[in-house]
Amino acid sequence: MDKFQDALDVLGRVFIAWFFVPAGVGKIAGYAGTAAAMASQGLPGFLLPLVIVLEIGGGLAILAGWHTRIAAFLLGGFSVLAVWFFHVKLASGLFGQTNVAMAELALAGALFMVAAHGPGRWSVDACRGCARDDKA
Repeated sequence: MDKFQDALDVLGRVFIAWFFVPAGVGKIAGYAGTAAAMASQGLPGFLLPLVIVLEIGGGLAILAGWHTRIAAFLLGGFSVLAVWFFHVKLASGLFGQTNVAMAELALAGALFMVAAHGPGRWSVDACRGCARDDKA
């Protein structure tokens, strides 16, 4: 599997971005509905623009492999908070929400692994590191 590691790193980053970027765009398209859903869970409306920036910006950063560890850590934490505020309360009455909560926690786990191990060699972060090494 080592010979596929670089390609698998990129594929993993693509799938992670594929989850967050469309979700952020969807929150823009359905801003009022998303704000109402957040308010129903006791969350202030000023958080929604921050969520949108995190999902789109963080997703694109992970896709490019740019400041990947920071973006992955923030998105992982965001995923855990999303489970806590939106899926745990609903899971007691809806089986489907339990599945969503587990999937969201699995995604958080993958993000924390990216935060721990980095984006791989085919990334902006790796290229920046190579440039610094060349100057030394």
